[in-house]
Amino acid sequence: MRRTATGMLVLMAAIFIASGRWLDVHPAWGYAHAFAEAAMVGGLADWFAVTALFRRPLGLPIPHTAIIPANKDRIADTMAGFLRENFLTPQVVARRMGAMNLAAAVGGYLADPRAARDSRVRAGAGELAVEVLESLDPDRLGTQVRSGLAAQIEKLEVSPLLGSMLDAMIEDGRHKVVIDKIIRWAGLVLEDNEQMVRDMVHNRANAVLRFTGLDERVANSVLDGLYKLLAEVLVDPEHPLRNKIEEGLQELARGLREDPEMQARVERMKVELVNNPAIADWWQSVWERIRARLINSIRESGGAGDGYLGETLAELGGALRDDIRLQQQVNRFARRTAVGVATRYGDQIVQLVSETVRRWDATTLTGRVENAVGRDLQFIRINGTLVGGLVGLTLHALSTAFG
Repeated sequence: MRRTATGMLVLMAAIFIASGRWLDVHPAWGYAHAFAEAAMVGGLADWFAVTALFRRPLGLPIPHTAIIPANKDRIADTMAGFLRENFLTPQVVARRMGAMNLAAAVGGYLADPRAARDSRVRAGAGELAVEVLESLDPDRLGTQVRSGLAAQIEKLEVSPLLGSMLDAMIEDGRHKVVIDKIIRWAGLVLEDNEQMVRDMVHNRANAVLRFTGLDERVANSVLDGLYKLLAEVLVDPEHPLRNKIEEGLQELARGLREDPEMQARVERMKVELVNNPAIADWWQSVWERIRARLINSIRESGGAGDGYLGETLAELGGALRDDIRLQQQVNRFARRTAVGVATRYGDQIVQLVSETVRRWDATTLTGRVENAVGRDLQFIRINGTLVGGLVGLTLHALSTAFG
């Protein structure tokens, strides 16, 4: 664009010289001569104006030229102040973040299969996750997490929560599956302990029964009756024993929610369980297995996209994309975080901008600003050349008409 603007100026000079030789041949040459003359003046004036912004025209020490290099520090302060007052105020940040659905945008990207195939995302996420997992101190982290969980569990009233969960299971009918599994488990336990049942009958039978062998028949009858009862309860949804079990579960749920004595017992059990050293060791082993599995999965897949972490990110993205309530929570957190950053670190960010611009030398600053707006600056020169020519053409026409 600089060459185009300069070329137009050279073209106007050539037309001016050529048309000056033919002024007496035809009146039209006068119009061309006036247009070229005024166009040169306009082009030269705008060239001087544009050049004076960044450097001294022709290297001459003309006052009020090289404006940007001469005022570099003031420009840095002004730029930083403009950024602080118009972009980094809590009100502006909150308003801008409030108009954005950041959670939905992030969720849509993570849920998109193309994001999983993006090697940069996969490699970056995988490398970051591995570094974080490997940098964690197992003992220290396990202790901290365990202490945090214990503190939160101690504050939590478990009994009403368990009661409400049990009520919800019964209301939705999900307890029936649990009852079926309990019945099957009871059958397996009975099968594994048949000899114990036979020994109990044998030990409690009198000598006559043992002498006649009736104790063995009684034991077989007891076992057959128990197996038959379990089978009937399992296949009959309306069996009285099943109904009794359901009533017991309902009573248990009500006690967990309303009975202070039962709640106190559950709370004591909760505290004993949390403070049990075996639970601490169990948590430590669980954490180590989870950490090792995550690291191996990420490394074997070559990143996060194809492994466990990639699937987790995709599921998280789907939840963020589809769950309005989750979006509101995440957006609220992001907005508060951004406002907090602007409030606490806005001055430091502005100071960083100002100091960075101040450290630039005049040539660097001039080059970056000129490259950013260079095309428009050259259009100023082109427009100045054309507008100047039109003005000269108009004045020549008026002088010819009224001269």
